[in-house]
Amino acid sequence: MNKNEEVIHRLYSALQTVDHEGMIRCYHPEATFKDPVFDLSSKNEIAGMWTMLCKRAKEFEFHFDQVWADEETGKARLKAEYLFPQTNRMVHNNINARFKFKDGLIIEHKDSFSFWRWSRQALGFPGFLLGWTSFLQKKVQRQAYKNMKTFTPSD
Repeated sequence: MNKNEEVIHRLYSALQTVDHEGMIRCYHPEATFKDPVFDLSSKNEIAGMWTMLCKRAKEFEFHFDQVWADEETGKARLKAEYLFPQTNRMVHNNINARFKFKDGLIIEHKDSFSFWRWSRQALGFPGFLLGWTSFLQKKVQRQAYKNMKTFTPSD
């Protein structure tokens, strides 16, 4: 296992134990993160997101496999199961993660998953009906960002 694969393993092993501090240590000071809900441009925002997700985790199970990395890029396949707190609905999310590395840490992290599939599970009928629209996705993004900011450390 090379050093960048080790970083991915450290990141997701920390997530399995809801250790947001361990996760944050895997990111470069100039790191960015993007997925269908979050578009974060600083390590502080990334810290806020992982802190929020870990502290709010209920009925949480997380698995990762197919970890691969070279000197510049990496990827992994993820499966997360959790109780979505706003609706008390179970979510089973399949995620593909991609990374870029700098100085032995994650500088860019991009997760991809089906927002419509996620919204159907997390939000129920409204997600089924509107989950494919940018209207609902933007609404979820705004609320998630607002929630995340309360967990974001000061610069």
